Amino acid sequence: MKTIEQLQVKIFADGADLSGILEMYQKPYITGFTTNPTLMRKSGISDYERFAHQVLERITDRPISFEVFSDEFDDMKRQAHKIATWGNNVYVKIPVTNTRRESSVELVRCLASEGVKLNVTALMTLNQVVQVSKALGSNVASYISVFAGRIADTGYDPIPLMKQAVQIMAPCATQELIWASPRELLNIFHADEIGCHIITVTNDILKKLPLVGKDLDEYSLDTVKMFYNDAFTAGYQL
Repeated sequence: MKTIEQLQVKIFADGADLSGILEMYQKPYITGFTTNPTLMRKSGISDYERFAHQVLERITDRPISFEVFSDEFDDMKRQAHKIATWGNNVYVKIPVTNTRRESSVELVRCLASEGVKLNVTALMTLNQVVQVSKALGSNVASYISVFAGRIADTGYDPIPLMKQAVQIMAPCATQELIWASPRELLNIFHADEIGCHIITVTNDILKKLPLVGKDLDEYSLDTVKMFYNDAFTAGYQL
């Protein structure tokens, strides 16, 4: 098994808690950050732009993705240009469609031609990957976020799809594939094995990294001790 230091896949921390982001910023193996409106809402953030600037004041040397949240493409474009001015390390997240299932491919093509660094998000099919990859071309550094974890939630194995996505994007060196929404730490190794460029990982999974390579007999014993200690502390009686 590879150590974290031996992995080729880049690990981006995914979250919207400022203290958690800054904690992960201290880890040398965290090479970028992503967030989204849902994570921000769960963290209780009410001022989107203020939060973004708080993060960017502290993190200037690693890529960070912030998402537009309009449902109209003209307004998405306006928001994208505004977000892009926040820093040279900022990537603008554009959803693959709006809520009416209308494709954002033309907007992506336009923004890419204008030099806006993009992270096209919420993809789940190879057809979407093909269309988005063509729209992005080689105009600008960009990410394509395929939600492998959500694909797995439906019972489909995402690994074959992710392998094909790597091949589809290979001709464009400016494009990087993100394995998004992982469900377990093992997904980091899955992403690395297939040549995926980046995986976005939430702090709860990242905190399991010290377990990598742990002796399984020792881990078994730790688990037995946990059950025993919790029962003892609770004062259970039979």
